[in-house]
Amino acid sequence: MNSIKDTMAQAMQGMRVQSERIDITSQNISNVDTPGYRRKMLVVDGNNEAFKAMRVQLDQTEGQREFNPSHPMADGDGYVTMSNVSLVTEMADMREANRTYEANLNSFQQARTMYKSLLDILRR
Repeated sequence: MNSIKDTMAQAMQGMRVQSERIDITSQNISNVDTPGYRRKMLVVDGNNEAFKAMRVQLDQTEGQREFNPSHPMADGDGYVTMSNVSLVTEMADMREANRTYEANLNSFQQARTMYKSLLDILRR
């Protein structure tokens, strides 16, 4: 068992998850004013040792309804269901994903440095 290699693999998987999370959050921010858009959320299945699968799930929270009978997406009563995306929530999620990505990157770099040091010792 190579614990340094395992650490590097886990950090890479963590960076992959956070990268996907940043992408989904960006899509949500882009559609904050799109009527009818539902917020996407990344769901990661797995345990602490390994991520088994990632899937995108739509937030089932209803968007705010606005009265605008002239809007092309208005229902029979003249209401338009707006996006259920909160810009504040998305910015907080983006910040958390960025910080978690950086933490995984630092872990990967530390493991790489340790691996390089080990190789240097073995070469002597």
